[in-house]
Amino acid sequence: MGSYTISNFQRLLSFTKQLTSHVNQGNHDKALTLFHHIQASLVLPPDAHVFSLVLKSCSAVHRPQLGAAVHAHVTKSSFLSNPFVACALVDMYGKCVSLWTARHLFDEIPHRNVVVWNAMISLYTRSADAPEALRLYEAMDVEPDVSTYNTIIAGMSGMDDGSFRAVEFYRKFGERGWKPDLITLLALLRACVGVAALRFIKEIHGYDVRNEIDSHSQLSSGLVEAYGRCGCLVNAHSLFRGLKEKDVVGWSSLISAYAVNGEARAALDVFEEMELAKVEPDEITFLAVLKACSHAEGLADEALSYFDRMHRDYDVQANSDHYSCLIDVLSRAGRLCEAYEVIRSMPVKVTAKAWGALLSGCRTYGNVDLAEIAGRALSELEPDNPSHYLLLSKIYVGLGRHEEAQRMRREMRKKGVKAPVGSSWMVQE
Repeated sequence: MGSYTISNFQRLLSFTKQLTSHVNQGNHDKALTLFHHIQASLVLPPDAHVFSLVLKSCSAVHRPQLGAAVHAHVTKSSFLSNPFVACALVDMYGKCVSLWTARHLFDEIPHRNVVVWNAMISLYTRSADAPEALRLYEAMDVEPDVSTYNTIIAGMSGMDDGSFRAVEFYRKFGERGWKPDLITLLALLRACVGVAALRFIKEIHGYDVRNEIDSHSQLSSGLVEAYGRCGCLVNAHSLFRGLKEKDVVGWSSLISAYAVNGEARAALDVFEEMELAKVEPDEITFLAVLKACSHAEGLADEALSYFDRMHRDYDVQANSDHYSCLIDVLSRAGRLCEAYEVIRSMPVKVTAKAWGALLSGCRTYGNVDLAEIAGRALSELEPDNPSHYLLLSKIYVGLGRHEEAQRMRREMRKKGVKAPVGSSWMVQE
């Protein structure tokens, strides 16, 4: 009997190694199939590590029912006190069921370490609920760690109005004497770009140089684009030239840096240099190229050519963002009928960004017929966005059609849509 138990234990160890390998490689369906085999073939019950792995796979492939069944096993086996199992359960419910369900479970967990707290905070930031994430942070009854701060900084950086608060929160990070890691710096860099905090960007650059944090150039590429977005093209260019490995991310970042500053020809020259260096562009590269064309006059034909080459030469499929950029280029050039035909023939979803680009072009060139078509489409896609109503109203005013302009204003009031109040963020240097 003893040898039989040892044999089962050895088989469980072997299965656990296989399960770990499947999960780490992202083969979650294989992991779940293996879990069912483990349950059917072993006398020994799975341990806490197995349950945490299976729950991770349930989250990845959205299997809430299986996750709930695993939860029942976890409760029966008294593994809920294991922080890694508890963390995986909270994450699974938050991603597959609802935030409320995850929070309800979180509140019932008897022993919550920092890993469990971080999981719940991460769910709030991923759902763009930064206020609740901060309230949970303030309520922590354990010492937060670097991951806690990384989660909140990253969550705030991804919000439209959260960049300034992310930078401020980073200051608390520094007050604890902690050293940022790559995740911290990438999240902070995104926030700095949002508020044009050049001093912090330079600090991140200096910290990266002193500590050699990003050996794979991910941070360096981010710095190239960040410098560009703050208008420091000399810094962006110099940093890129100093990269040991110039991969597609680095090249795309430099193209984007020139593009956002209206240096279209320089951006396109970099693209040609990239091709000569035998680095294959990807969808991000072509998006930067198309944006460069949209930020300059007279490049509509070039944009059409790059759009065609994207699929023909590099087998890169155009997505909604690529189409929106192309429509923007054509609309800025006054080629509104062509832009409208692109919208009508798009094989992907037509976004508000695409219709908005057409509507903006209609205002510039006074095409009220297409403006009304674009306006109707936008009112269906984004009924609560005031900018579309206001833009169409301005088109009517510009053409002397004040009655239609008043009608747009009345429609806004009827729908409860209010004009936005101007505001801006600034970080003191």
